Amino acid sequence: IDKDALDAQVKERKIQEAAEKAEHERFAHHMKKNDKLMCLLEERQKNEIKDINRALSEFHKNFQKPETRREFDLNDPQALKKDRPARVSDDDPRCTISGMQKFMGEDLNHDQRMKFQKEQIREWSLQQQKDLKNALADQKLADDLYDKFRIELDKKIMEEQRKEEESRRAVCTATKNFNKIQVAEQDRKNELEKAQKMKDDMYEITCLLRGDFLSENPDQAIGPGGKGNVLVDRWKGMNQEQLMAIREFQKEQVLEKQRAREQERRRDAEWDRQRLQAARTQLLWERHQQRQDQVQRRDLDAVNAGLSQEQKAK
Repeated sequence: IDKDALDAQVKERKIQEAAEKAEHERFAHHMKKNDKLMCLLEERQKNEIKDINRALSEFHKNFQKPETRREFDLNDPQALKKDRPARVSDDDPRCTISGMQKFMGEDLNHDQRMKFQKEQIREWSLQQQKDLKNALADQKLADDLYDKFRIELDKKIMEEQRKEEESRRAVCTATKNFNKIQVAEQDRKNELEKAQKMKDDMYEITCLLRGDFLSENPDQAIGPGGKGNVLVDRWKGMNQEQLMAIREFQKEQVLEKQRAREQERRRDAEWDRQRLQAARTQLLWERHQQRQDQVQRRDLDAVNAGLSQEQKAK
């Protein structure tokens, strides 16, 4: 494997990991911010409920006292002290002529009492309607605040998901571009190797045509000084030893080319394996991220459902 390409791939992987780490930290920051906002809204809702309960208690204390109830005269502990005796004196106007102490109807203040009771019932009804209207208005305000918070939270979650999708697409695009560059570089390298091979083959053919291989009698070129002194104008070829050396060299070249092709095939197989491993890793990461998004969405829906049920119960 090319060391520069491997270093580039390692560097690209580190950049991807740094980008993923930054994305996770940013998402965690947004989640913390949302949790703080949720806590503030819950605290505000609790304070509003406390204020409503306090106002209701003050209303009961000030406007719904026990002595203002219709049945208070039946349970008044001071009833006997407040009650007038049946006969105060002989000339008590409450007594009848026959001395039977006014048995006629026994309800002389009926009209005034009924009028007072009707007025009191009307006041109670108006006050209860007003309290109910205020309670409904407070409940509607709390529901509107909760719905607004839920909408804002959903918008933020959708925005985070959109940014995450864009980041994932950017990572995929960078990976594809890197793979394309690697393939183009490999193709260019193959072209250069092919051109070099053709050049070496042409050089080899030229050397064979111009060399000593096609001579007829190698001994004709031996000069007076021995084998070291070669007569060029009478040289016809090489001897069997030189031919055998050339054949051995050619065999070595064939073996070397076979080894080079085998090494190139292994390198290509390694590149294919690395690309497949990178694609499989990317796919596993995307599936893991989708599962995390589903779990987060499920947990958030459960929390929202619990808050909604608690709000409705309160």
